[in-house]
Amino acid sequence: MTPTVETTAGEWAGRIGVPGSPLDVGIRFSVEGGGLRGEMNIPAQEIEAMPLAEVVLEGRDLSFRLPEVAGDARFRGTFEADGKSVPGAFTQFDRPFPLILRPGPASGRPQEPRPPFPYRAEDVTYAGQGVDVAGTLTVPEGPGPHAAVLLVTGSGAQDRNEQLYGHKPFMLLADTLTRAGYAVLRVDDRGIGGTGGELATSTFDELTGDVVAGVEYLRGRPEVDGARIGLLGHSEGGYVVPLAAQRTDIAFAVLMAGPAARGEEVLVEQNRRLLESAGAPADAVEQQVVFARELVRLLRAEDYDGARRLMRAQLEAQAAGLPPEQQPAPEQIEAQIAATASPYYRSFVVHDPAPSLQALDVPVLAFFGSNDMQVPATQNEPEMRRLLAGKPDVTVQTLHGLNHLMQPAETGGIEEYATIGTTLDPAVLDLVKGWFVQRFPT
Repeated sequence: MTPTVETTAGEWAGRIGVPGSPLDVGIRFSVEGGGLRGEMNIPAQEIEAMPLAEVVLEGRDLSFRLPEVAGDARFRGTFEADGKSVPGAFTQFDRPFPLILRPGPASGRPQEPRPPFPYRAEDVTYAGQGVDVAGTLTVPEGPGPHAAVLLVTGSGAQDRNEQLYGHKPFMLLADTLTRAGYAVLRVDDRGIGGTGGELATSTFDELTGDVVAGVEYLRGRPEVDGARIGLLGHSEGGYVVPLAAQRTDIAFAVLMAGPAARGEEVLVEQNRRLLESAGAPADAVEQQVVFARELVRLLRAEDYDGARRLMRAQLEAQAAGLPPEQQPAPEQIEAQIAATASPYYRSFVVHDPAPSLQALDVPVLAFFGSNDMQVPATQNEPEMRRLLAGKPDVTVQTLHGLNHLMQPAETGGIEEYATIGTTLDPAVLDLVKGWFVQRFPT
């Protein structure tokens, strides 16, 4: 069978065989001017409809180029006789990686909720602490009023779905809980989507104010039971949730991989574990720890110029030790410096969660993943138990084999996140939903 532009048009999917981190891709071909045009989706990198160039079909040979990707990235393959697959190679920086295209959409993330939904979803906007906050409120069927939860994202600029590596964990959590009978509000971080402001210049005080405003917004909704509104924070959100509880009444707190140790200690342990897992020698690990503590010292003193100089020297030294094709571009280095030497990053690394955790006087569910390298369970679970000791309704546990994103993981390394198809381990969804149902029956 000889393929034609008409039979080639449509959706194709494959996996680029990068050693240790295979990458799922989806390609959509369409007929244009008697030839083919195409666009690529890379869910793990949150890339959608990236245009292809030089899409050529000659006999059974198919090729195209990715003009927006560095390293002269391109694909060349040959249709099998049955026309149902195109084995070939994806080449970048003159390095070939196997890629077989087959009909159908990219596998993407199988847990991602798809419409139609058995509940109402509404885009909302309300006033935060000096900025407008935008998000999505999902409300169950039935008259209500319903218990409700506001989801608080982890570190970095996240959208309302907390989209990371093509996964949408907050969309999945909202879907699971709303189907179970709870109203859920999830919002964009500052400077993302419909929310105003800039995250890098914001502090924990301002982020806490935004969360408090979200609780008050929910309290004003007629479908929501104002006495049964709580917060669920992931990672850094686990720092912010107890702070918000000191400024407004909440009915419960759920902390998903939320740190209980001080920010500096979390940063140091995170650096240590990630480097050790990558096989770094002991002296390199200790050098990184020394760097991390010096960075925190400068940020604690609000010496942002000094922090930028330190970061630049560190990043340039690291880049110099990499092969040319793996070295970050100058703009990538500048972006990392700007994100780290900032009031926002300072808020995290100097934060001590002990006072706000000890002040919590509502039911608390706190859980960690045993393979988490960013908020290690062995560092944070015992401290969480200590700080919440004596409270009337506290559940603290570690889930075996899960990483920081609450995915089932082999190593827990960051480079593994994108390769895992599961967005949230079903055990996490069952734990959270079961905890809600037991305490706040619908």
